[in-house]
Amino acid sequence: MQEREIVEGKVDWRGRPAKKDKHGGMNTSVLVLAVLAFESLAFFGTSVNLVTYFSGVMHYDVADAANQLSNFMGTSYILTIVMATLADTCIGRFRSIVIWAFVEFLGYGLLALQAHEADLHPPLCNIFDPREHCEKVSGGQAAMLFVSLYMVACGTAGVKTAVPSHGADQFDPSDPSEAKQLPTFFNWVLLSICIGGSLSLTFVVWIQDNKGWAWGFGIPTFAVLFGLLVFLAGICRYRIYVVKGSSAVTEIMQVFVAALQNRNLDLPEDAAELYEIDRDKEAALVIDFLPHTNDLRFLDKAAIRTTSTTTERQNPWKLCTVTQVENVKVLLGILPIFCCTIIMTLCLAQLQTFSVQQGTTMDTRLSNSFHMPPASLPIFPVAFLLIMIPTYDRICVPFLRKITGIPTGITHLQRIGAGLILSSLSMAIAALVEVKRKHVAREHNMLDAIPILQPLPIRVFWLAIQYFIFGIADMFTFVGLLEFFYSELPRSIKSISTCFLWSSMSLGYYLSTIMVKIVNAATKDTRSGGWLAGNNINRNHLNLFYWLLSIISLLNFFVYLFFAKRYKYRRQNPAA
Repeated sequence: MQEREIVEGKVDWRGRPAKKDKHGGMNTSVLVLAVLAFESLAFFGTSVNLVTYFSGVMHYDVADAANQLSNFMGTSYILTIVMATLADTCIGRFRSIVIWAFVEFLGYGLLALQAHEADLHPPLCNIFDPREHCEKVSGGQAAMLFVSLYMVACGTAGVKTAVPSHGADQFDPSDPSEAKQLPTFFNWVLLSICIGGSLSLTFVVWIQDNKGWAWGFGIPTFAVLFGLLVFLAGICRYRIYVVKGSSAVTEIMQVFVAALQNRNLDLPEDAAELYEIDRDKEAALVIDFLPHTNDLRFLDKAAIRTTSTTTERQNPWKLCTVTQVENVKVLLGILPIFCCTIIMTLCLAQLQTFSVQQGTTMDTRLSNSFHMPPASLPIFPVAFLLIMIPTYDRICVPFLRKITGIPTGITHLQRIGAGLILSSLSMAIAALVEVKRKHVAREHNMLDAIPILQPLPIRVFWLAIQYFIFGIADMFTFVGLLEFFYSELPRSIKSISTCFLWSSMSLGYYLSTIMVKIVNAATKDTRSGGWLAGNNINRNHLNLFYWLLSIISLLNFFVYLFFAKRYKYRRQNPAA
């Protein structure tokens, strides 16, 4: 009876085997999600408003400020691969959350200190006023800015990588009752981000714009610390993944290296002659044995036995198992889906950069005494998601399940596709709104108006439309990607499943920086000196840039359809 209560491969905080009746489950996963909610409270508000900090305090021009933010966001997400590797090889997911949350806490603390001390940042001035000469951050001040900023990047990457995986560790996939709770858990991952984001986009952003950046960074500092303390409160209840000493990334690289070394060898006619571990001997291990397939035959050379390799594998960099090779084939099979989601993040980057700059030129009044910070605009889709996610999970999914027979209502690929087409629509709406905003500026002879001194007579709520549509797109694609990668990747490489989502976002942010530079270079001969050049957004051609992104997103959706229709789910049940 006691053996049946033990969860394979999981221990408690003292290193003893984890038990189902004492450790893990949905209630315990809530404590794991708490640290993500508080981290989102810190990171969300900072990321959407950081372009204002770069331009208003550190005195970067509009395009450079947007690129600095895109580079920061891209680095934050690409580091998830490094953090996942460290978590799997030596740190562990539980300790990764603790360590990197503390690093993020220190990073925000340094940012708050720099914002508070006048000697640590350039003298205040209005970068949008051509009459003023503003000194851009440099030297030791710039070094402090980027050291603290990229401490935050390392911290948020570690937390974002470890939280979904550690939360999923609280469920046993071999137990049907617990396995059914995993889709709900992934919906709650997005819900926890939305809860933290809703507080961040209202309270924290308002503090940043009205009480100063010292408080604006100080609150995220204490939010991360409090989230860490809440997470540690559940230490006795967690199922903790046992570190194996080798990461999924390492095993993937071994296949490519071994296949390259054996490139001149001939494949055996009988695939049974390829190397595989003894299933009976390894029965005690939790391994997904995958049958051999004829796809990507070159990789099969990694499993060819030679005279220098006995039946027992001596060097994993020279001889890999069939299952290990098939894992890489599965991984390569989902890469086209992964690549098609990068463009969506490219669109998201514009909502966090140029759309915020649009908002600074518009009328932000909610009443005669209260102004809405432009960076708070994402609160509209976030507030909608707070209602929509539980509704979708508890009402829509059961209803669709009865129609389609799929446990998640619709397949993961259908969910992702819905998000991609909505992101294209969002950029089209953004272009139309920008046309209207510039028309108002031209009609009132305010093309050269200084935003802080003279906002345009058009309400900032026009921008809420594009945010609202993109928020719905995010709900479909974000959770769809998490579930797709987690369900499709074999057990031995599931730990990197969340990295696919964050890596896709990372590449999208980097692509945004490249796109801005390419567009400015290609349009430098225009009257404005480039569609996105300079600090006067009223003179720029942001509407044309949005149209370009909408067209690219639409073309990307058709490419996605091509690969999605041809994709074969690894399991019979696509939602498994």
